[in-house]
Amino acid sequence: MMILALIAMANSCIKNDIPYPHTQADFVTFVAEGETSAAVIDAKARIVNVYLPEQTNLSAVKIKSYTLTEGAKLISTDLSSPIDLSSDFKVTLAMYYDFEWTIKANRTIERYFTIENQVGSSTIDVVGKRVVAYIPETSSLKNVKVNTIKLGPADVSTMTPNLSGTSVDFTSPVQVYVKYYDTEELWTIYIKKSSETVTTDRVDAWTKVIWAYGTAQVGKKNGFQYRIAGATEWTTVPDEWVTNSGGSFEARIAHVKENTEYQVRAFSDSDYGSEVSVTTDGILEIPNASLDNWWLNDKVWNPWAEGGTSYWDTGNRGAATLGESNSIPTTETWNGKEGYAAMLQTKFVGISVIGKLAAGNLFVGEFVKVDGANGILNLGREFSGRPTSLHGYCKYKTSPINYASTNLSYMKNQPDTAVVYMALTDWAEPYEIRTNPKNQQLFDPNSANVIAYGEVKYGYDINEYTEFKVDLKYRATNRKPKYIVIVCSASKYGDFFTGGSQSVLYLDNFWLEWDYE
Repeated sequence: MMILALIAMANSCIKNDIPYPHTQADFVTFVAEGETSAAVIDAKARIVNVYLPEQTNLSAVKIKSYTLTEGAKLISTDLSSPIDLSSDFKVTLAMYYDFEWTIKANRTIERYFTIENQVGSSTIDVVGKRVVAYIPETSSLKNVKVNTIKLGPADVSTMTPNLSGTSVDFTSPVQVYVKYYDTEELWTIYIKKSSETVTTDRVDAWTKVIWAYGTAQVGKKNGFQYRIAGATEWTTVPDEWVTNSGGSFEARIAHVKENTEYQVRAFSDSDYGSEVSVTTDGILEIPNASLDNWWLNDKVWNPWAEGGTSYWDTGNRGAATLGESNSIPTTETWNGKEGYAAMLQTKFVGISVIGKLAAGNLFVGEFVKVDGANGILNLGREFSGRPTSLHGYCKYKTSPINYASTNLSYMKNQPDTAVVYMALTDWAEPYEIRTNPKNQQLFDPNSANVIAYGEVKYGYDINEYTEFKVDLKYRATNRKPKYIVIVCSASKYGDFFTGGSQSVLYLDNFWLEWDYE
């Protein structure tokens, strides 16, 4: 008995020194019913952003499907039943350790309010549930006709009283109740008088384009004039460059000169707003835009001159761990003259079944390091310009998708797709991309830090070099970029190790345009 007791005591002193793996349990895919765009999964922050139409009842959102990191389990709740996304929804995933995730709903409700003889646009304060609109100082507040009003989601909301199309006494603020599903909101509407007939609200100068914003009374001839600083004559902006939205109007003034000071003013009939002076930006170039500079370091081809400074990079360091570089220089240039172009080849790299599909790629940024058979890179380079489009030359040979991740297996045998995209962002630093499914973090064009974005895709053969054009769509004209992102891939879903192993994308001679046609 004494021996057994000593053994028991000894065993009680033994520690479990075997560490558990630190693999994080992640959502790999997530699909909500009726979503307007694919959910964005941020593994670093452990957040799933779900994008839903405005008519959605957030208190009962159905989850159609989701997948987890292999070996992970959902332990906190059952996602087979509708979940309440009217606020952040917390779930716990487990794999050796517990990991708390947050599911967020993103739903934008279009709201508007317009009145007869309105000056400017209405201010709609969603948080404070307030609407403010203006009429001319000579107009009466006792009989204001409401042209349009929408303060809740379309088709599923009611408003009491319904002011649309009626004349209302706004000598005092008017309140309305807006109800949808289990939500009831009390909104207060204020109508105020404006002593200004026209105002030049804001002017944003790019390089060869100026954007101008003004307010005036609805129904009048509203627009803008501009001139080079010091000139005596004003030029009236053509009507086709002016967009009216109620009492607010804006203009895209094209074909101006770079590095030049201009004066801009709004007008309404014979009245003029204040003159605003702005100076346009200069033209910026993309380093090694011709793609002529390459050097070979062991098995890794690099898209910059030996001893030079990198601007572009590839995933070759990852591909070369299991095979050869698959993004390489080629003498097949766009014009058949001396120099190089980029040939991006999607290949299976490895031996037999041991390996992965590596999509041929080229991007502005830096490949940081290999993470197993995956990669970590810093996306983007410092850049402050606001171009209107990205151009270049490409040709493409597609092939049937013969490698696909589990979640994209339905794409097998479909034609592979090449992609070139560009973005301008105001990140504080380059964005870290991780392709490892265990802690995957990819670029999200819907991120709040993205100022402008555009892309072109080709799911068919282009046998001869053809000019492509990536039109940039800006979210705001007054935000100054800090980084430029350009990404090119022979397989659009290469980040998910999905593509055709014979797809090849040729690229040559990039350039930026700074004006509109």
